[in-house]
Amino acid sequence: MSLSLQAAATLFTAAAMLAAYDHWVVRPALRVGIVDVGEVYRQKEAEFTLILTKAGSDDERQKAMAMARVFAQRLPAALDELPRECGCLVVLKSAVAGATPRTVDLTAHLRHKVEAP
Repeated sequence: MSLSLQAAATLFTAAAMLAAYDHWVVRPALRVGIVDVGEVYRQKEAEFTLILTKAGSDDERQKAMAMARVFAQRLPAALDELPRECGCLVVLKSAVAGATPRTVDLTAHLRHKVEAP
């Protein structure tokens, strides 16, 4: 009886370890985040262009240029943070031929990160 109990405990431990490995190592490695940097950039570019064309004073133009500098600093930092935050590989949307159930679109998250005060 003790031999069968020992075998059952060994099988249970092995199954639990495999399930934990699958949950914390294999599945996150299969997840891919995609981001459309061009879309975020074009949206900000249009916003800055609109502000600059409507600017009536040098002060307003300087504010728009300061906003552009802040965006230029935040974009690379936000892109660096995305893989750590989602726990996945992040690639450009244009590099992905087709989405899978494990593909996560992070474009809205990137947009939010570069617009945050």
